[in-house]
Amino acid sequence: MRILIVEDAKKLGLALKRGLEGEGYAVDTIFDGLSARKRLTARADEYDLVVLDVMLPGLDGMTLCRELRARGLTTPVLMLTAKDAVADRVSGLDSGADDYLVKPFAFAELLARIRTLLRRPRQTLPTELKVDDLVLDPASRTVRRADQPIALTTKEFALLELFMRNAGRVLSRDEILAHAWDEEYDSFSNIIDVYVNRLRKKVDLEGRPSLFNTVRGVGYGIRA
Repeated sequence: MRILIVEDAKKLGLALKRGLEGEGYAVDTIFDGLSARKRLTARADEYDLVVLDVMLPGLDGMTLCRELRARGLTTPVLMLTAKDAVADRVSGLDSGADDYLVKPFAFAELLARIRTLLRRPRQTLPTELKVDDLVLDPASRTVRRADQPIALTTKEFALLELFMRNAGRVLSRDEILAHAWDEEYDSFSNIIDVYVNRLRKKVDLEGRPSLFNTVRGVGYGIRA
């Protein structure tokens, strides 16, 4: 899952980036409203969620959110603000935000709200993701196959979640990079092949059919 953080306080924005990357998310950061508008207008489909501060230089978060919704952006938006009055919260939600978190906040609460929003973007998704006898729980960050637990690294978990949310599709390398790695990553690296091979070894248990689908020259996926 790929997240865009729009936060003018660079120290906070970079701290959130490090924390979310530690949880397996791919994260990009932008520090002003005008740059965020340009990015989201051109590349909105690359992001699964936007964490948006209200007070931004150039263009405030509420105006930005309202503009993006008017253009048809359906990406979930979690709005951050230091304003805790009821009227401010109402204004934030009325601008098109899906949730509203008041600063200061606990990182654990931010994670919980992000997980909740990622379970209900654009289409209703189940709490657990299931493909055949493979089960992934985004909330508890656990994976089981045939009731056997599978230990994954944070990046392996993020990649498997991406595949399972798109079961039956073969994702191109560009799609995988867009949703599982941030923009700083070298797109010419073989990192995708390395991680898919690691996942295949862990998920395809002996005696069970392979769930991975590889189309040479196209990409990878999980069979529906």
